[in-house]
Order: sequence, then C-alpha cells, then structure tokens
Amino acid sequence: MSDVENLTVNAIRVLSADAIQKANSGHPGLPLGSAPMAYELWANHMCHNPKDPEWENRDRFVLSGGHGSMLLYSLLHLFGYGLKLEDLKQFRQWGSLTPGHPEYRHTKGVEASTGPLGAGMAMAVGMAMAEAHLSSVFNKKGYPVVDHYTYVLGGDGCMMEGINYEAFSLAGTLKLNKLIVFYDSNRISIEGDTDTSFTEDVIARFKAFGFQTIEVADGTDLKAIGAAIEEAKADKTRPSLIKVNTVIGFGSPKEGTAAVHGSPLGEEGVLAMKKKLGYPSEEPFFVPEEVYANCAAKIEKGAKAEEDWKKLFNDYCAKFPEMKTLWDEYHDADIAKKLYDDPSFWEFEDKPMATRNTSGMVLNRIKDKIPALFGGSADLSPSTKSDMKDEPFFSADNYAGRNIHFGIRELAMTAMGNGLALSGLKAYVSTFFVFSDYMKPMARLSSLMKLPLTYVLTHDSIGVGEDGPTHEPIEQLAEFRSMPNFHVYRPADGRETSAAWYAALTSKETPTAIIGSRQNLPQLPGSGKDALKGAYVLADSKKEIPDAIVIASGSEVHLGMQAKEELAKEGIDIRVVSMPCMDVFEEQSAEYKESVLPKACRARVSVEALSTFGWDRYVGLDGISIGMKGFGASAPGDVLFEKFGITKEAVIEAVKTVTK
Repeated sequence: MSDVENLTVNAIRVLSADAIQKANSGHPGLPLGSAPMAYELWANHMCHNPKDPEWENRDRFVLSGGHGSMLLYSLLHLFGYGLKLEDLKQFRQWGSLTPGHPEYRHTKGVEASTGPLGAGMAMAVGMAMAEAHLSSVFNKKGYPVVDHYTYVLGGDGCMMEGINYEAFSLAGTLKLNKLIVFYDSNRISIEGDTDTSFTEDVIARFKAFGFQTIEVADGTDLKAIGAAIEEAKADKTRPSLIKVNTVIGFGSPKEGTAAVHGSPLGEEGVLAMKKKLGYPSEEPFFVPEEVYANCAAKIEKGAKAEEDWKKLFNDYCAKFPEMKTLWDEYHDADIAKKLYDDPSFWEFEDKPMATRNTSGMVLNRIKDKIPALFGGSADLSPSTKSDMKDEPFFSADNYAGRNIHFGIRELAMTAMGNGLALSGLKAYVSTFFVFSDYMKPMARLSSLMKLPLTYVLTHDSIGVGEDGPTHEPIEQLAEFRSMPNFHVYRPADGRETSAAWYAALTSKETPTAIIGSRQNLPQLPGSGKDALKGAYVLADSKKEIPDAIVIASGSEVHLGMQAKEELAKEGIDIRVVSMPCMDVFEEQSAEYKESVLPKACRARVSVEALSTFGWDRYVGLDGISIGMKGFGASAPGDVLFEKFGITKEAVIEAVKTVTK
C-alpha cells in the first residue's frame, strides 16, 4: 500500500468516525473495518464517473449494510459526487444529504435505499439481472454498449438474513457473472461474537449456490483485495463472493468488540484512533490535500471511460438505427401513455371473467408495445396469469427472455424487482395476494425509493374458496392501503383492470398493486377510464342527493349493482360507486370527491369481501361496512360469500337500515 493510499483509507475512517461523533449517533464499526476494500474498489476497479452519476453504463455499488452509511458518504465526498464536508458534519440531522441510512433519490451516488439487512444484497441481484438482460438485447459484436458490474457490500448480519439465501440461490442458478459480493466478515454483531448464532461455512454455502468464492485473509491488504476483485471479474460463468476478513472498528480502542458496532467512539476514542493510525491531524473532519488529489486522479479514468462509451454508442446508433429506436423505447418513461387512446386496450368481450384473467389479457396486449416490460412470478404464473405469451424465459441460456422464473422466493423476488426498477426496466412481480405478507418489507422499500414497480397479486379474497383461510387474504388489502406512496387497485372488471395497468405503467414515483380475483366477474356497464380517478359513479341515482350510496371494489361492485336494481323496485334510489383505488381517489380535488361522495348523503354502505378496516373514512358514523371479521374457511367460494353474509341481500338490508 502506497503512503497516499494508506492515508486515503485512513481519511475514510476518520471522516466516518468524526461525523458519527458529531452526531452522537451512528455505526462506526463497519466503516472502520471496511474502508480498505471500499477504497480499493472505488479507486482502482469500479467504472464510475462522479461527474455523471446517472451514466447508463456505470458500475453499481450497493451498501447492503446500510447502517455503515458513513463509509458511503465518505467515499462520495472524497470521489467528488457533490457531498461537501458540511454535509458530512450534518450526518443524521434534519434535511441533510447524509441521513442515517442511504436513501435513493436523496443523495447523488446512492444506488438503493438500504438498511434492512440483506435487502441490498437481493436488490443487487436484480440489478445484475437487468444488466444481463439489457446486454443480451442490445450488444452487438464489437459494440458492448451494456457492460457493467454490480458490487454489493454487506456483513455477517446480511448473511444471516433469509432474503440473501433466496436471492443468491437464484443468482447462482442464473450464472450472473457480473455480480460481485463483498462479505465483510468481522464475526461481530450487536449482541456480541457471532459464535453464539452464526457458525455456518458461508463459503461452502456460496459454492453450493454456484458462486466462485475467494477469501482475503487480511482486510487491510489492498493488493490482496485488488487481486481478488480482478479474479472475480475474470470468471465469465459465475457470480463471485469475496470474503474479506476484517476487524470491526479497526484502529479504535474498541476494535474487535460489539461495543463499536453502533455507538460513537467518544471524543477520546476518536483521538486515540487518529493517533494509532498515524493520522496527520487531530482536527475534526481534516482531509489532507494529497488525499483529495489522489481521489481526483482516480476518477479521471471514469470520465474517460464514459467519454469512450459515448463515442462507441454514437457509432452503434449510426450502424444499427433499429437498435437506437429500441433503446429509446426501453428508456422512454412515457411510452405507456399511448395506451390511453388505444381502443383495443380497453375492449373486453361481454362475458364474466376473473380479473386475474383480464390482467393476463392486458399484459399480453401491451407486451409488444412496451419492450422494457420484464417480470414474472414466484412460481405461480399459470395461476396469476403473469406470463407474456410467446416470450422466452430469462435464464442462463437466454438472458434476452422477458419472463422470469423467480422461484418460490416472494421476499427476494420483490427486492429483485426493486433492483430491476432501479435499472430502469418496467418491472413487475406476481404471486397470490395472501403471500404478499412475504413481500411487505421490500414493498415498503419500493414506496420509500419511489419505484414504479408493478405488483400483480391475485386470488384476492374469500373467493379463493376451498384452499381455506391460509390462502384467503383478509387484512392484506388494508395493510397495503395503509402504506404511504403505494397505490392499490382492486378492479371490478376488464376495463378497470386496464385502468389499473395503465396507472401502474405510467407511474413514475409510485408502486402499484393490481389485485385480481380468482372467480369470474361480470363486465359492468359504465366502467372504464374513470377508474383512473380511484373512484367514480358507476350507476347514479335519479335524485340530486341519492337515498344512499353503496361503495365497493372488485368482486363486490356487482353486488351493489344488483342491490340497486332490487331497491329501485321498492322506491329506494341509490348511487353505486366503484372504488378500485382509495389512494388515487384521495389524490383527487375536493370538488371531484364531493361529486362522487357528497357530504349531504350520510346513508352509506361499503362492501368488500376482506377486512372492513379503513372503510369508516367513507361510510362515517352513520354508515355500515359489510366485510370479513375473521379468517374465512374452506368451502366453495359462493358458499363462503353466503355464509359470511357478503351478498346482494346483505347489501339491500344494510341500505334499508341506513335509510331509516
């Protein structure tokens, strides 16, 4: 290690320790131990250009152990991504660019929001999948316009989480050789030595996954780390794990102990660390000029790499104009908007169909119009209707395939879907709605990162029937509706399903779930584009103020329509409102919401074959919510609707009650 390289590694450590100490909050253990491997990667092996953080062909770096965020912020500062010393001094403070855990879209150079351990590992797999797919679609002989690596760094905690088992199992199966995983093995977690909870042979596990495995004995040996990275890149058939043996909190008085994981070193501890490292100043946030000069020199090769790539890409576009057209279509964020005026997108035969089937029909209508559409299910595509017909499956033998066999890995599938969306693809993931419980932590990250990932979730209620309560979602709809920045569409028929897909594909900052039925539902007169407003009047009263309003979503909307017909015979004139998406309805103007649900009509009934939680905001104190109070049962679906009182007759009775 040269003197300036050693000094730069120590500058990373010092900046991290100083920022954490100033905030009196944070995790110094990982940055102090991982600084050498992070520096070696960023300085000598990773292809990136801080002057253009969005360069399409940059290598990606994901810090899966997001609690070690000061490692990343120190790198971003030293390598010229725009973070200033003042930003580091505001670590973990209100409005700063250096929050406690890295946040995508918030800080330039952060490729993904991380913090939940293992999540970054799985998202990195999705990024590597995207690179493999895009390179297979676009690269021509002599024109590798898509050619970049995905690097991810995490520690023992990430390796303990089940999500990484799921994700890396698939990565090995897919032979994603552009994925390189750094395992910061310091054998310490918050509660102490990992001997109490984690003694497995991680290298043997990754060998079983199909990874190349490399071990670096000394985590301070830059030469050995560099050699390991080049060895990993040289393997063209396997992803790689580089296990780097480190000392947590290296250089500090608490090094090698759990005490340094998540607590500041203390002012005396920081000074002692600087003295032990031989750092040239005790002044907080001091960075020698030769460190800045060293990093500035290192990043020039990244700028040159992008310049060379742009020349290559321009030649590519001139030689392959049809590929330039396809490239533009892949990267067109507004490409789906043309569906709005396409009559075929909205047309369905007037016969009962399950909305899982209409969703599959819509998917296959749009697959050729939106080439960046890329996704699949957790081994359920025949049931969730989430496969694109006549399109091959993405595999180690055919990365150009657009359908994905995620395997039975709901949690990792969702994280990998996030990785695909982070790479710019129109990604979707699918499973039974009840199994969305396995997806929830990564769906939350979709929301936090403002990723327009599409969720196709079917078998949406007690209509699942014979499979019984383990497979009948009840509370899941309310749970997803409660999540900020997450749109949940539960369409009632084909045209509302088209609206749900349109909303999902045109969204730029909000994930969307499309909730589909297993059982057949009628095509409803008057349904259509108005569903894009979240709720609309499907069948109106002849009165200025209706006698009552029935509000429903999905498979229960037609019950409201049937009840309206029967109540009219008794002189009760109601309005039926279809509400496929509460979230979008809440985004409408006050005037529009009043036009659909006038305050003057307090006689209201909601009906949904799931939990009634959340409906009180629409039915009010005087209204009635028809729905589920328990977990369902095993029997044919129509029997369950009758036994649990979710019927036309129940709606009629409720309307009569609220209109008394």
